[in-house]
Amino acid sequence: MPSIRLVDVSKRFGRIQAIDRVSLEVRDGQYVCILGPTGSGKTTLLKLIAGLIQVDEGEILFDGRSVNDLPPERRNAVYVPQNYALFPHLTVKENVSFGALAKGLPRSEADTISSKMLELVRLAKRGDAFPHELSGGMQQRVALARGLASGAKLLLLDEPLGALDARLRIELRYELRKLARDLKLTVMHVTHDQAEAMTIGDTIVILRDGRVEQAGTPFHVYQRPESIFAANFVGDTNFLEGVVLERGARESTLELRRSLRIRVSDVSYLPGERVVVAIRQQRTYISRDQHDGANALQGQVQAVRFLGSFVKCEVRLENGDEVSCKFMRAIEAPKEGEPVTICFRPEDCVLFPYPHVGLSRELEAV
Repeated sequence: MPSIRLVDVSKRFGRIQAIDRVSLEVRDGQYVCILGPTGSGKTTLLKLIAGLIQVDEGEILFDGRSVNDLPPERRNAVYVPQNYALFPHLTVKENVSFGALAKGLPRSEADTISSKMLELVRLAKRGDAFPHELSGGMQQRVALARGLASGAKLLLLDEPLGALDARLRIELRYELRKLARDLKLTVMHVTHDQAEAMTIGDTIVILRDGRVEQAGTPFHVYQRPESIFAANFVGDTNFLEGVVLERGARESTLELRRSLRIRVSDVSYLPGERVVVAIRQQRTYISRDQHDGANALQGQVQAVRFLGSFVKCEVRLENGDEVSCKFMRAIEAPKEGEPVTICFRPEDCVLFPYPHVGLSRELEAV
């Protein structure tokens, strides 16, 4: 299993800075999920590691040795692209066994590996079909099986489950994670699905404009986002603008718009500083009863949305700010137009300095 280290890696395409001084370390056997909006550099990062494109600056090391000048076929890594890249003249089984045969394995062994991988991706009965006879989701599964069958110890997956239906995607994400562990693979997995990343990743890397915005365990990234961008990109979050009024030993008092006040368990900002308060929707509670207190805000329900086992309520506060609450369906949901109280705990609030471009512009960047 290779460990990977990127040191100040950069890549430009004309005027576009696709990757901008990225430094990152991936340990042996780690499963890393890379998140980021379209154009953030996710695919470019995988291709640089695979050797399909060359770095402009910086260094990529496998097990402590530079691979900058090493061709793709000598990196013991396989890149599984988002657009499948299957050989149209080969059957599904021949596509999957191609990598094993290219490495000189006997035909019987390559066929055994191919059959095993096709069973994993639920295509064992389509081995004799050609790619054009398959749906897009099936083609994506063939590409995934071919990557797994290559025997490479570094797997670079670009949206490997993106074209699958929701149920199969959930099933395969767990099997893929188990397979990576059983085969002792190091995996870097690009996805737009936050739940997928949180579920299977040992580490989550959030990219923004070619730079690492935050990297850490799923728990750390979710519980302690390091920027408004990260808080907005991972998890459903409410954002409120405020000014620090008072700073105590353990809590600070903030003033929101129209003189609403709340308390937060953060004393790192000085009185007078503008801040943004981030509160996860699952940590924002709704009550029909009137409450007093700094973190009990009155409002009116604007919309109620049913999301399977969850209900999401959108509430407009007295000052005009809008917040959302997400809770289990077992709790009776209020109706649209009903007055309610929004509550949250001081320790569930995360503060960020007010962005120079304004909060709306900062949130639009996602």
